[in-house]
Amino acid sequence: MSNLFILRNYAQKAPSTIPSSILFSSSARSITIYDRIDGLESLKTLLTHDKESAKDVLSALNEDAQGVKLEIEQEMQKRYGFKWSIWIGFHGAPSMQTKKHYNSFHPKLGFFLHIDDVLSWFDSEPSYYNEMVKLDQKAYEKLLKEDLVCWKCEAQMKNIPTLKAHLQEEWDKVSKREKGRTERKRKLEEKQTSEIGDHSMDQHAEKKVKHDDEYTS
Repeated sequence: MSNLFILRNYAQKAPSTIPSSILFSSSARSITIYDRIDGLESLKTLLTHDKESAKDVLSALNEDAQGVKLEIEQEMQKRYGFKWSIWIGFHGAPSMQTKKHYNSFHPKLGFFLHIDDVLSWFDSEPSYYNEMVKLDQKAYEKLLKEDLVCWKCEAQMKNIPTLKAHLQEEWDKVSKREKGRTERKRKLEEKQTSEIGDHSMDQHAEKKVKHDDEYTS
């Protein structure tokens, strides 16, 4: 069964009938499912339709995606105590599960098309728009053959195991830094709260002394 058929099958169902293990969220315009499919092939098809209609669909998807992004960020904050970058976009061409599959999600390589960039095509010169919506599969597939490079520090990796180990190190550094920042913020807020409390107590004591002096006089 093709990925496109699977997605169409979900799209034609009432969201309430889709198992919670598959459905993340839904709106009147879209459904969001957990990623279990190796790349989507619908962007090029969508861009072959009327320009304004395509833009309306992408804008609606972007709006719903921002809501999903917020939910994910809240879960990050709840589970890890901080949040990190979330990219919303499309593959420039269908990708396969090979060692280069990582490149299909690299945020700077060019194969992964950020939705904000795609939406900017609609406001560009017609010639540029017409060129970009071609989504030349061969041109995008060349990007998958680029060397494995860490998206964060741009260090080259010789293979996937090395890349995974490196990304774990990067994650550990980010986690340590963000948790340290959260802890410093917590301590600062506690100190400020304590200082405010001490200041209030001092003011109360001063008023009491003044009142006692007046009563004595």
